[in-house]
Amino acid sequence: MSMGKASLMLEEVNGHWETGELVPPFGRGMNLQIKVDSIEPIFRRLKKEGVPLFREPFVSEYVAGAEWFRQREFLVQDPDGYLLRFAQSI
Repeated sequence: MSMGKASLMLEEVNGHWETGELVPPFGRGMNLQIKVDSIEPIFRRLKKEGVPLFREPFVSEYVAGAEWFRQREFLVQDPDGYLLRFAQSI
């Protein structure tokens, strides 16, 4: 999958990359944050295609050191249980 400068390879279980026993759900709470300029086009496309969201769009605030960050984000879960968090800075 690619968007702008970001690329992410998703691969089915193939016997080459397993780091431990594979027992569903594979994701076990892991989430990958994908920063984009705007979450709207992705959100609209997923809704149009009937893809269920794990969490509807919301605003979060995070602190890193002395700096605060705000972002609008939503999450969708892939078939293996991994959460994809699409986020835009605000």
